[in-house]
Amino acid sequence: MKRTLSYYLQLSFTLLICAFMLVPVLMSMTAGLTNNYFQGLSSGLTLRWVEEVMALYSDTLWLTLKLALATLLVNLIAGVPAAYFLACSTSRWARVFEELILLPVAIPGLAIALALIIVYGGVQDLRTSWLFILIGHVLYTLPFMVRAVLAVLHSIDLKLLEEGAASLGAGFLRRFFDVIIPNCKGGIISGALMTLTLSVAEFNLTWMLHTPMTKTLPVGLADSYASMRLEISSAYTLIFLVLLLPLMIGTQWVGANTQKKQLSPSKPRHASLGKNDEH
Repeated sequence: MKRTLSYYLQLSFTLLICAFMLVPVLMSMTAGLTNNYFQGLSSGLTLRWVEEVMALYSDTLWLTLKLALATLLVNLIAGVPAAYFLACSTSRWARVFEELILLPVAIPGLAIALALIIVYGGVQDLRTSWLFILIGHVLYTLPFMVRAVLAVLHSIDLKLLEEGAASLGAGFLRRFFDVIIPNCKGGIISGALMTLTLSVAEFNLTWMLHTPMTKTLPVGLADSYASMRLEISSAYTLIFLVLLLPLMIGTQWVGANTQKKQLSPSKPRHASLGKNDEH
């Protein structure tokens, strides 16, 4: 295949954009592993700054992970049933609710945080607890869970599956857990990975809701950039990326696999029947 000048121009432009985005990240990661940022790699590699970050900010790491897992748990309990009922309902109010649930995505995180502070800020025990940040994270990430599951439910014949299970005597709970959940597993995993990624990386909303005792990784990263030397801040960035990159890669992988399964033709029924007849 002969490649034209247009192909090489597009390739060069793509590589230039990738370098523009990746080079600063790689330089920041390298700075967190060198003895002196201004001397570069010639100063030698070290894990001293990473160890110092873990000593100073380990509480932000564990709180971030706890918040992300708690957010995921709430989203699974609330988001999957919500998506199911929205998919089953033919009422126009369900469509209105489906649009309303996306409002937290359209509204800036600072505005959501301000609304929460105005409404619940007077409850002192809640305001100083990590549960206050959890409420904000759930409001922000729940739409992504609902939409991910809803997209899969709309792509399958939900009514036919339920009628088939009901005709075999399965009750609602049996149909939901044994039929619906397995068939939208890809959407649930995709929504779960998206929830974890967004919760770990969320800054604006958390910055407004946090207290000195409830700092998360992004807030601690901002503080380290403002008060510490560059090597420590870069080591903090390195730890942050180590947490986020697997989640982002996992999200892309699940999304690609789900799309591939949806596009692949289903196996003909007569072929499977033929194999069974042979036995």
